[in-house]
Amino acid sequence: MLRLAIQSKGRLNEDCTSLLQEIGISVDDSKRKFLSKSANFPLEVLYMRDDDIPQVVSAGTASLGIVGLNEVEEKGFDVKIEARLGFGGCRISLAIPKADEYPGPQYFNGKRIATSYPNILRRFLAGNGIQADIEVITGSVEIAPAAGIADAIFDIVSSGGTLVSNGLKEVEKVFFSEAVLISNGSLSDEDRKSLEEILFRIDSVKVSRGQKYILMNLPESAIEDAIKILPAMRSPTVMPLAAKGWCSLHSVVCADELWEKIRQLKAIGAEGILVLTVDKIIP
Repeated sequence: MLRLAIQSKGRLNEDCTSLLQEIGISVDDSKRKFLSKSANFPLEVLYMRDDDIPQVVSAGTASLGIVGLNEVEEKGFDVKIEARLGFGGCRISLAIPKADEYPGPQYFNGKRIATSYPNILRRFLAGNGIQADIEVITGSVEIAPAAGIADAIFDIVSSGGTLVSNGLKEVEKVFFSEAVLISNGSLSDEDRKSLEEILFRIDSVKVSRGQKYILMNLPESAIEDAIKILPAMRSPTVMPLAAKGWCSLHSVVCADELWEKIRQLKAIGAEGILVLTVDKIIP
């Protein structure tokens, strides 16, 4: 049986739980303490701190893990990235006091930089020929300059609001992260088959994100023009209607393009346009 390690609480835990639900794996975590089993898939879920996940996967205590790519990069344990999951996006950036002028990376020469990611930072500094002191802090890194602990920080940034509230500004975006599914690369044949099924389901969910199912009534004379507007995955579905000279056209369209596509379809005579949410798309 596969054992999947995920974060015990926080946003990444919520995203992981939602993903499991989306791919049809039921895990009852209402009374969980440490370990929960799936009722409909050969999988159990291990809940733990996110920064411990690469280590337990590398050691084989867990077969799989879902964790930020930043933790994989920082810890350096021998794990295999099986899939990028498209959520949990963030970046790790260098930030300095808002009032300071920033001439470029050379600003950090001789400076003290507070961070929870010393290894990623060390590689960046070495790659840019910068000599700086690294102050390792496990929490509340953003207060380090105001507290006199450091001159700058290297920390996770999402919206940037925390930096602003602490009188800091982002000056170098160093590492971009998202949630990834990792394994220890030494699964049994049975576990590998289960993992392949999980990856297949994840791909189906990822393909469906941001897609809308669209159907409409259309004059038969406008079919060729409609196909140019809505090429779909292979081609749209076209079915005749009872009314002579009319058909029903079904397709899938990217949500970002939806309203422009509707405008074009209306211009060639489409009527009764329905837009539906796509649950899954099986490649």
